[in-house]
Amino acid sequence: MSELRYISIKEEPELKQMAAEWFHSKWYVPTEAYAECMEEFLSDNTKNGWYLCLDGEKIVGGLGVIDNDFHVRKDLTPNVCAVYTEEDYRCRGIAGRLLDMVVEDMRNSGVSPVYLITDHTSFYERYGWEFLCMVQPENEPELTRMYIHR
Repeated sequence: MSELRYISIKEEPELKQMAAEWFHSKWYVPTEAYAECMEEFLSDNTKNGWYLCLDGEKIVGGLGVIDNDFHVRKDLTPNVCAVYTEEDYRCRGIAGRLLDMVVEDMRNSGVSPVYLITDHTSFYERYGWEFLCMVQPENEPELTRMYIHR
């Protein structure tokens, strides 16, 4: 097995389309929406970045940052979104390392705190995230957990 590489999409912009398709395959948000968000980041129109873990040429983990991850608390921004690690690569610290990268990059860009929504109840605490409150997702009846990283 090759060594895993952790990158911002800015380091290898040629991966934009492949990354957009990979995220779409995990979360079913249109590929074009991911590609547009990535292009905004690549064009320096936003500080909201996209991060990947690669095993060779294969994407095995990733996440992004957007203004709002489909919840009603528009004041809690920006949001880490689309956190995913391929099943065969889980329990290796991949998501944690990606989360640390994004928090550091956002802080270095002058952006702090950062938020995320999740149904997980203990995963994010391991990486310095704190439960903030329950929030209402758009078009869903059940509340979900909002976390903050300061």
